[in-house]
Amino acid sequence: MSDTNLSADDQKRIAAEAALAYIKDGMKVGMGTGSTAAHFVTALGRKAQDEGLTLACVPTSEATDKLAREVGLTVTTLDDQPHLDVTVDGADEIGPRLTLIKGGGGALLREKIVASASARMIVIADETKPVDTLGQFPLPVEVAPFGMTATRLAVERLASRLGLTGDIVQRPDKDGPYLTDGGHFILDASFG
Repeated sequence: MSDTNLSADDQKRIAAEAALAYIKDGMKVGMGTGSTAAHFVTALGRKAQDEGLTLACVPTSEATDKLAREVGLTVTTLDDQPHLDVTVDGADEIGPRLTLIKGGGGALLREKIVASASARMIVIADETKPVDTLGQFPLPVEVAPFGMTATRLAVERLASRLGLTGDIVQRPDKDGPYLTDGGHFILDASFG
């Protein structure tokens, strides 16, 4: 999709609304995290209200959980709904053969768990996301705080064995290291 009259945000909204065609009454829906996923959650809330849909929605972050409740969706957990019909989420980059980099928003572990519990995954994105080669966006790696240095060194060794070079840095936040909703750190690997 290339329309210079549409902003990236408008493109995200249009993609999110297009994904609504795959949502039917009674479905169990995983909902991603980030600006594109937020458009989907908002649109899904409208659709559920307008059409009287009964849905069970599993958010991948506290932010998505909050938004889903605000728009009137029924929120549940993977413990209560371990098998989902579909997950809808955005991506940081989309490479050839639909390979993805996800998790720039910091919910990557939860996003992957929810996607793995889903029969289908729909990725929604604006025209800036497709790339010829993944790596323009740093590859986020979520790690437990325990043994952080040992884990970072292990990631560096693995990257080296794969022929990947570049900075691997712990993501900062305004008050120290960035923490995911699960209390983990993020390593951003800039392999190019």
